[in-house]
Amino acid sequence: MTLETTEGAEVTSTFTNPPATPGRTAEPPAVVATEVSKVYGSGDAAVHALRGVSVGFARGAFTAIMGPSGSGKSTLMHCLAGLDTVSGGQVMLGDAELTAMNDKQLTLLRRDRIGFIFQAFNLLPTLTAEQNILLPLELSGRRLDRAWFDQVIDVVGLRERLGHRPNELSGGQQQRVACARALVSRPEVIFADEPTGNLDSRSGAEVLGFLRASVREMGRTIVMVTHDPVAASYADRVVFLRDGQIVTELYQPTPDTVLDRLKSLGA
Repeated sequence: MTLETTEGAEVTSTFTNPPATPGRTAEPPAVVATEVSKVYGSGDAAVHALRGVSVGFARGAFTAIMGPSGSGKSTLMHCLAGLDTVSGGQVMLGDAELTAMNDKQLTLLRRDRIGFIFQAFNLLPTLTAEQNILLPLELSGRRLDRAWFDQVIDVVGLRERLGHRPNELSGGQQQRVACARALVSRPEVIFADEPTGNLDSRSGAEVLGFLRASVREMGRTIVMVTHDPVAASYADRVVFLRDGQIVTELYQPTPDTVLDRLKSLGA
């Protein structure tokens, strides 16, 4: 199968080495899925959520995953992040094969090498913003790199709110706390699942701007699932799914080009 890019060139359906982000040298992808399938149920009731998906996500890049409802985009992210098992195929995070790990190994890998940002902020209400941010380090027994912490806090713009509890923060501020929490342990990849879904447009833009800055200024790798063309336009690349398969992609997306591509997919 061949796919259409923004420039109209054809590429194969295996994105194991996408173009490097401008200004960065090409590196092996941070995450690679090879012929990944996911089936829920069996027999006549079987639902094929993913059908032989092969895709790579570049290091130091911001990639969005999009598609119509039921296309498999959230399932793909969950498989890439080790939150769900695959029915077939392989997922690699760097040199680690997630699809060969048991539950304990996956738990440790997610704790030490992956960051998560969800639509629900998932902050502990009794902890301050700073305590929520530092929680992953406390749970893993890792020491705080104060210089890195200060850099993260300055980028998210929360220094004046570190002593506040979640109920004293706006929705946008709470999500920025969640973003900082995902970054503080320097994970290899951050997975974001509809991170602006509960935010107004202004707060959403602030969070997306921070995510983009964390890639361009801090060298992080982000994979984001979203249904919003505006949110996707903050990414370097957008991968589109339909019926459990990758069907096209865009580089340097804009809201209009993303919307046009979604319309062509029947979204």
